[in-house]
Amino acid sequence: MSRTLIVSNRLPTKVSRNADGELQFSPSEGGLATGLGSIYRRGENVWVGWPGQYLDSPEEEQHVTEQLTADHMQPVFLTEQEIKDFYEGFSNETLWPTFHYFAQYAQFEPHTWEAYEAVNRKFCDAVAELAGPEDTIWVHDYQLLLLPGMLRERLPEATIGFFLHIPFPSYELFRAIPWREQLLRGMLGADLIGFHTYGYVRHFLSATERLLNLSRRDGLVETGTRAVLVDAFPMGIDYDKYAEVAASEEARRLEHEYREALQDQQVVLSIDRLDYTKGIAQRLRAFELLLQRHPELHNHVTLLMLVVPSRDQVAQYQALKEEIDELVGRINGQYRSISWSPIQYFYRSYPVEELSALYRLADVALVTPMRDGMNLVAKEFVASKLDQHGVLVLSERAGAARELSDALIINPTDTSQVADTLFEALMMPEDEQQQRMQGLQAIVQRYNIHAWVELFMDRLAYSKIKQGALSTDLLDEATRQQMMAQFQQANRRLLLLDYDGTLMPFHANPKQVRPEESLRQLLAELCADARNHVVIISGRDRHTLTDWLGALPVDFIAEHGVWLRKRGQDWQMIQPLRNDWKPDIRAIMEQYVARTAGSFIEEKDYALVWHYRRTDPDLGRERAQDMLTHLIFIGQGSGLITLDGNKVVEVKNAGVDKGTAAARWVQELNPDFILAIGDDRTDEDTFRAMPEDAYSVKVGTDIRSFAKYAVRNTADVRRLLRGLLATEE
Repeated sequence: MSRTLIVSNRLPTKVSRNADGELQFSPSEGGLATGLGSIYRRGENVWVGWPGQYLDSPEEEQHVTEQLTADHMQPVFLTEQEIKDFYEGFSNETLWPTFHYFAQYAQFEPHTWEAYEAVNRKFCDAVAELAGPEDTIWVHDYQLLLLPGMLRERLPEATIGFFLHIPFPSYELFRAIPWREQLLRGMLGADLIGFHTYGYVRHFLSATERLLNLSRRDGLVETGTRAVLVDAFPMGIDYDKYAEVAASEEARRLEHEYREALQDQQVVLSIDRLDYTKGIAQRLRAFELLLQRHPELHNHVTLLMLVVPSRDQVAQYQALKEEIDELVGRINGQYRSISWSPIQYFYRSYPVEELSALYRLADVALVTPMRDGMNLVAKEFVASKLDQHGVLVLSERAGAARELSDALIINPTDTSQVADTLFEALMMPEDEQQQRMQGLQAIVQRYNIHAWVELFMDRLAYSKIKQGALSTDLLDEATRQQMMAQFQQANRRLLLLDYDGTLMPFHANPKQVRPEESLRQLLAELCADARNHVVIISGRDRHTLTDWLGALPVDFIAEHGVWLRKRGQDWQMIQPLRNDWKPDIRAIMEQYVARTAGSFIEEKDYALVWHYRRTDPDLGRERAQDMLTHLIFIGQGSGLITLDGNKVVEVKNAGVDKGTAAARWVQELNPDFILAIGDDRTDEDTFRAMPEDAYSVKVGTDIRSFAKYAVRNTADVRRLLRGLLATEE
């Protein structure tokens, strides 16, 4: 029976010690534990994670294991030093500040990185011991970025999903981490990688392309052996649970109690964990500015601020706590009266019933993080407003802002804007409040935690089906031996070989890819056997191919099938073509050259090619997409076709391609052995034109290929061709 193994740093139940030193069990705080708390208990599912406490003895570990196992949990125990270096060190002093754009706080210590690796390996051992072949493994968050890759090494066929619950930073920030490549490769061990927003997806894809030089298209990253799907899945909450708690008698009683204490004050609610990413101090300054600008609000509005203790032994957090205390004291000292305190400040945790009562009570929820992956407090507030009275003021830098468009969206660093927006929220008419809250509740209710889980799991299953249905198998040894045997027995052999990316690797300057002497020698040896018919089939122009390889007894297909040359003959066109369209298209391409540093135009007899391999990757891709849209639009009905190639955009006459040209050689030669090798989308035409018994080989492991087999790189291509020669010795 298949199961889901949820893996995260912390379990949904935490172990702690009471005043007498005895172990006690209680629910964990945090959005993940709350969000998935009701899901991991389904069927035989298991949650793997750290119980949150260092244990002194094997007997204590055994006791905790027994208690947690009975409730669908499997603990991973960490030593005190591992907790210090892995959790408090690398996770929270390197990854957390970097990913939240507080790079000035980031520390890069080799010993904490080593601990991070070791703990991820410990988690890998625990999961691998549990996982069966039909199980789905779902890894969560920044503490376990290496785990998917480690699991992929141990369990190559496993179904693995990964979700990051914090922002993924821009490339410029991420590149500062010394172990950046290892972190990316660890994440790419998953079949599906999920983020809260498309912005985080975009940053991740940019990092993989720039740091690992991995190609990607339509959200798929080609790793060299697999295609990894990357997508956005905004996390929701258990809407019905929060609405039910808000409707409970206890929540109503507590709200009434709080209302009596606050009388007729308008209440602005702020709930956050103590963290420099939450913008708590900036929020206080905005509230102070509100009181300065609007004296009429004095004695009529109260900021109810709850701060949940967190890492208050760390210097930055201690300094933040002192700053908050000073701000609260100063504002209250300046504005307080005998009957009114502008800020009610509490530094402690609250149970869900009390939080629900505060949500019910609040006129405004002030949620203004400087950076936040999602922020579920905003959604909990919305779900709890059963009377649809209240206004949500939300930071544009929270992931939730991408969904909750009926909130009042602010820039958290613009103190003046926050103060003005807070005043707008306090003055908002009842009918507008209700209209906005209805829209917010419709979103939060529809895209709840259950929809989030279902969507992620459906996409994970889809990614595995996609890999299995469309993948091109790597050329294994058994197939290689079969190919060699058929090659040896054949009397008429046709070898269709692409050039760039197949026989020679790519270069930033296409003119620097002249064939090496070793390649010339390899082709010469292949041509020395009269049974071998070698055809170089390329997008390059005929003059370049003649210059580089014209001395060899090979055939040529140039410009993707426009020009053909058989050995000992002159070049000829495959069919009459026109090039009177080139001035108009060249003018368009020149505009893009002027706007895109590093790009240039290559002119062929009957084609124009815009190259952007030497440009900034993100800019080049954006310009290429713009150009494709532009050229396809103006080329409609003109008899032209626009190709999106490997770092190139090419315009040529329609109806001419590599496949059409290659089919001529197949028809005329009628070979009893065919090998076609290519690397990009233009070679797909060749693969499609091949008969069923041909060997078609894709260089790279792009799953969207019509080739039967794949090799990883140009070095593998040359080894394959040398292997064919070896059969003749």
